[in-house]
Amino acid sequence: MDKPVPSVLHVDDDEDILAIARLALEVVGGLSIMQCRSGVEAIEMACVKAPDIFLLDVMMPDIDGVDTLRRLRQIRSCRDVPAVFMTAKCSTEDRERLMATGAVAVISKPFDPMTLSSDLAEIWQASRETTVAAE
Repeated sequence: MDKPVPSVLHVDDDEDILAIARLALEVVGGLSIMQCRSGVEAIEMACVKAPDIFLLDVMMPDIDGVDTLRRLRQIRSCRDVPAVFMTAKCSTEDRERLMATGAVAVISKPFDPMTLSSDLAEIWQASRETTVAAE
C-alpha cells in the first residue's frame, strides 16, 4: 500500500527559498504544498485547511518561526500537526532549542532540493508511526 502524500504548509520570507522549495517538494517529490511569506499568513491559511506537516523558517520578520508554531498549536486542527524547522543556524544548542518547542526535526539551510521531499516524507511518516504507537 502506498503511503499517502502529505500536504505541506511551508512558511518562509525569502522568495528564492519559496521557489526552490516549491520545485523540490512539488516537482521532485510530488507533495502538495501551500506556501506563505509570513507567520500571520500561515496562521490564516491553517485556520482554513490544516496541512499534514509544517515546514517553518525560523528567522522571519514580525512573527518568527517559533512564535508561529506556538500560535498554530492554538488552532484545534493543528495541535498535532508535526512541525519541522528550516534554519541556517544549526548549532547543537539551536537544534535543541527548536526541538524543545515541539518540532519533530530541524533541516539545515541550505537544504538539498533533490532530497528535501523524501526527507520531509520520512519525517512525516516517522511522526505518524510515533503517534500511532503512543495511542
